[in-house]
Amino acid sequence: MADTPAIAARGVKVHFRTAAGLVRAVDGVDLTVPAGAFHGIVGESGCGKTTLARALIGLQPATSGEVRIVGRDRAEWQRSDRLGFARAVQFVFQDPLGSMSRRQTVGQTLEEPLLIHGSGNAVQRRARIAELLDLVALPASVLDRLPRSLSGGQRQRVAIARALALGPQLLIADEPLSALDVSVRAQIVNLFARLRDQLGLTIVIVAHDLAIVREVCSDVTVMYLGRVAEEGATKPLFADPAHPYSQALLSAVPSPDPRIEAVRPRVLLAGDPPSPRNPPPGCRFSTRCPVAEPACRTEEPALRAVIHGGRAACLLADAARHARIAHA
Repeated sequence: MADTPAIAARGVKVHFRTAAGLVRAVDGVDLTVPAGAFHGIVGESGCGKTTLARALIGLQPATSGEVRIVGRDRAEWQRSDRLGFARAVQFVFQDPLGSMSRRQTVGQTLEEPLLIHGSGNAVQRRARIAELLDLVALPASVLDRLPRSLSGGQRQRVAIARALALGPQLLIADEPLSALDVSVRAQIVNLFARLRDQLGLTIVIVAHDLAIVREVCSDVTVMYLGRVAEEGATKPLFADPAHPYSQALLSAVPSPDPRIEAVRPRVLLAGDPPSPRNPPPGCRFSTRCPVAEPACRTEEPALRAVIHGGRAACLLADAARHARIAHA
């Protein structure tokens, strides 16, 4: 069905038991990604976004919660039809070199998923590999090369091509831009956007670069300390964030216009995020929030509708927004 979400996750938790205590890496996340969306998951390092992305497709076992992928229960789907699940959902890892065999050529790397799934004969597989190279704008001359002989951008294109080999509906990419320089980042993110439009993919990207997320993502989820702080359509959320944490993140994104950069307001946060082993009571952002009130330190806020049309987990969302506007 066209209106079936590509991802519908409810109450997802990923907890790790360590010698130092229980780490609540992801602690009750709801996430809905519409089919055909380009969805960004953002937040500081350690907020749980990569763990969430891996848990969505079962690379990281969840402690509890439910995940439905394209209308089907993910856990049941993986148990009953693992190959079918792999054809529908693919993952692009942060380190493309680490995710590929260093002994296989690019051609062998791209053919491997086709062989595993019994896709076509040798001639048909060669034709499919040629299509994949064209999709990611790589020349045929890379087929006989080993991954270590490629540039970072070329390796990431090969990793994306391999993920596309089986014609998935959903692509999840974990920090695919973090190891690339700025000019190559723009090329790769434009490639993702083109593939979304050309192939009708749903793409979820975990990213630090908010400027790129702002330009290409249709929707965004902002995470803090294992929970969703704010979510919504990218343009209105970036234009008028309701959660103080979102405001702080976005205030750190530089403007390309030096005149705007010289006068734009910034939200400075005190201290470091609390440990996921011992999150504070109430709102998890209350220990760093510039507008926190006593109730914020005792009552854990639920996601609620805010003015930009999305939702924010903040008891004082309207007050925080007004304070930001007054400060500006």
